[in-house]
Amino acid sequence: MTRAVLAGAAGDASVLETAEIPTPEPGAGEVLVRTAYAGVNFADVFMRSGAAHTPFPLVPGVEGSGVVAAVGDGVDTVAPGDRVAWAPVKQASSVGSYAEYTVIGAAQAIPVPDDVSLETAAAALLQGLTAHYLVHDQFPVGPGVSVLVHAAAGGTGRTAARWLKRLGATVYGTVGGPAKAASARAAGVDHVVDYTNTDFAAEILRLTDGRGVDYIIDGVGAGTFRGNLKAVADRGRICVFGQASGAPEAFSPLELVPRSITVSGGYMTNFLRDRAEVLKKAEDVWRGVREGWLAPHVHAVLPLAEAAEAHRLLESRGTTGKLVLAVGGAE
Repeated sequence: MTRAVLAGAAGDASVLETAEIPTPEPGAGEVLVRTAYAGVNFADVFMRSGAAHTPFPLVPGVEGSGVVAAVGDGVDTVAPGDRVAWAPVKQASSVGSYAEYTVIGAAQAIPVPDDVSLETAAAALLQGLTAHYLVHDQFPVGPGVSVLVHAAAGGTGRTAARWLKRLGATVYGTVGGPAKAASARAAGVDHVVDYTNTDFAAEILRLTDGRGVDYIIDGVGAGTFRGNLKAVADRGRICVFGQASGAPEAFSPLELVPRSITVSGGYMTNFLRDRAEVLKKAEDVWRGVREGWLAPHVHAVLPLAEAAEAHRLLESRGTTGKLVLAVGGAE
């Protein structure tokens, strides 16, 4: 049997309970991992709440790290004893990362270098791979380019901001409150806008002398999208990759025409098309972690039994950086 956090039905964080479930076995093309750490993400919240339409009961968790315990038929990319991390490169297993043992697809199993801890790997991989496509594949970022990052004190926001600065961009960021403003500045954000007391679109226009920014990275959704259309420059791009505040309101594409604005969707798996691309981008993440400029800011490491509290913290916007669950803690 395996200790896990289980959601028996859709609901708020209180539906998460620690339980004993049968230890899964890897099938063909799958890997059984003894989980060390699980990253906590809004994807987990959507799974638990029912918004992701995932069947119940379920074990949440799309990201983690650990040691390979066994492999299924046809797996030759990793072996028992290997240290790996995973993110949703392909469809995740029905048993998630909030468990002492979890089964993942072999395509998800990404080797963790010896000089990167498993805790760091669980905190860095998903946000690192997300930031990678947001700053490299969606828009030509470089010196002279201005970029607005929403939720710039969050795990993905901080990671994207650091990468954008590495590429020479001028970074603007929205946050909720003074503590998060300080966190965003520490991540390299040049101009921080506190949306709790400021109209972010009006402030971006003021800071850019009415021009707007070239590119907007938006994982918030409902609370920001309409303002994005005002804050983006002519011929600029808005990439929506998440909906932490809910789905954006409907709009007509004709609203984009007068200023030649582009709105794109971002979903990480579409930018990880094969094993070679996954490993290359993961190595870029590990390199940034090693060099220090992409090292994740971990808000807290909580025990597995406190998964519900981790979800409450995430949903309350009470965190800066990343939340991690210590499942086994094995290195």
